[in-house]
Amino acid sequence: MPNVKLPWILGISASHNGAACLLRGDEVFVAVQEERLTRVKRQWIYGSKSSMAVAYCLSFAGIRPEDLSCVVLSVTGWANDVRHNLLKNPQLQVARNRLATILLPHHYAHAMSAFATSGFSESAVLVVDGVGSPLEDMFEEERKAATRRVEHGAETISLYAARGATLVPLEKHLADYGAWLIMRTEGMPWFASLGGMYSAVAVQVFNNAMEAGKVMGLAPYGSPDVPAKTFFEIEKHGFKFSRLLPAAYGHDDRWPLRKQQYENLACSVQAALEDALMHLLGRLRRLYPSDNLCYAGGVALNSVANERIIRESGFKRVHITPAAEDSGAAIGAAYYGLWRLTGQNTRRRMVHDACGRPYSRESISLAIQNSGRRVRWVESSDTIADAVDLLCDGKMIGWFDGRSEIGPRALGQRSILCDPRRASHREILNRKVKKREAFRPFAPVILLEKAAKWFETDSTAPESPFMLRVIKFRPEKQALVPTVVHVDGTGRLQTVTPEANGRFYDLVRRFYKKTGLPILLNTSFNVMGEPIVETPTDAIACLLSTGLDCCVFEDRIVFKYVDW
Repeated sequence: MPNVKLPWILGISASHNGAACLLRGDEVFVAVQEERLTRVKRQWIYGSKSSMAVAYCLSFAGIRPEDLSCVVLSVTGWANDVRHNLLKNPQLQVARNRLATILLPHHYAHAMSAFATSGFSESAVLVVDGVGSPLEDMFEEERKAATRRVEHGAETISLYAARGATLVPLEKHLADYGAWLIMRTEGMPWFASLGGMYSAVAVQVFNNAMEAGKVMGLAPYGSPDVPAKTFFEIEKHGFKFSRLLPAAYGHDDRWPLRKQQYENLACSVQAALEDALMHLLGRLRRLYPSDNLCYAGGVALNSVANERIIRESGFKRVHITPAAEDSGAAIGAAYYGLWRLTGQNTRRRMVHDACGRPYSRESISLAIQNSGRRVRWVESSDTIADAVDLLCDGKMIGWFDGRSEIGPRALGQRSILCDPRRASHREILNRKVKKREAFRPFAPVILLEKAAKWFETDSTAPESPFMLRVIKFRPEKQALVPTVVHVDGTGRLQTVTPEANGRFYDLVRRFYKKTGLPILLNTSFNVMGEPIVETPTDAIACLLSTGLDCCVFEDRIVFKYVDW
């Protein structure tokens, strides 16, 4: 075969969850979130400024900016902000290097991130988040798809039809002036999108709009005593969001104050969100009656709602990209650039999200050396067997293996693991390791071939490779693994296979061989408020600052000298 030079395409998500993705041909060669490198949670990237994520991608590929075929920038918010002017970027120097550049609307990038990684030849596509691009930054065909023309509107919901290498906008829902969440001097914010609705509850309960995951975890403790019509009404042009609920919360009492009220509020907003999504999916099926659905945007991380979508939406096949939030827009941006260049969708399906760079034995040794006398380490000829022994001995371990994940879920490359049989681990993990609220659940990772025997998958396929489904445990199994069973008897499961998960699958399988349980507890390798660890140095720092017992690397195990 002739030696064909594959293009290098750089996608950048300029967002509150900034990321960069580098394609080599149609393969995600490397991708990383900015926060993993700066160690600042939800770190912004700006188009006009240098980025550690971009440097990371170029360095791993061994290329320079002038080797790029195209740079595609997706901006959350207004692209004409001087902070996003690619011509001013000192790192890329697009003018000097004569780089082709494209500005891609935010929801279009989300939609691309889901469809381009699905492997589908065609699909209906749904994007739901807080807010995306304003009307003036959208493609003309997207502006025409707006359900209503509003002054300085910005996208909050987008419906697309995807086929081949094209996306056709079907419907756009807009927020006036992009005001998806309006903070008040006191009390719950006003909201004007589904993402904003959920974020407003997160502000009221936890004083942080970005803590939607906490609201989802709290919801099963409550009852839905606030009807959906208190949040919104469904009209011809979309959702009309009400101010009734914010008006009822004119105070700043935060969790754990008003415990029962806030549990019910969390349950109510979850139910309202699910109702809204089911309405949208019914409309999407009428506009484009495909058997396939691709779904992205921050709201797509709501695993409870995702399970209803999989079971009840009528779509036979559902693909939710693991980096559903803004970091995934970098992947979508890169694929858009590739398809513009080649006109071809090769239908490469993402089967895992190990998109970061690997770390060498030497870099691990240096991290250990720089930790001085605070750690000790042992060589291991079989770290998987040794890790299983540690887990069975009740140890909580950091698992650092291969290339890091993109997105908010730890899927076996940067994970904290423990034996799910020990009920006491839940409290210890939340208090001493994760340093977070006691109600927060932990996820089960399970061998795919055993999933249907442990979970009530009913008529659905048991696959959940990206930890984006919440399914009920079978009643007879719940008492066997109390640490990963949530208060409502569910688990946000991850299924693993030898083809997709390699050593991580082997670890779960060896644990099963020794214990008869095909499940481990898997949570992200970080503490609350910090990004997931990226480097060996990050991993050892987390080990030293928490109640973890050890950190398992590929050929050695690191312990603290002084245990907690």
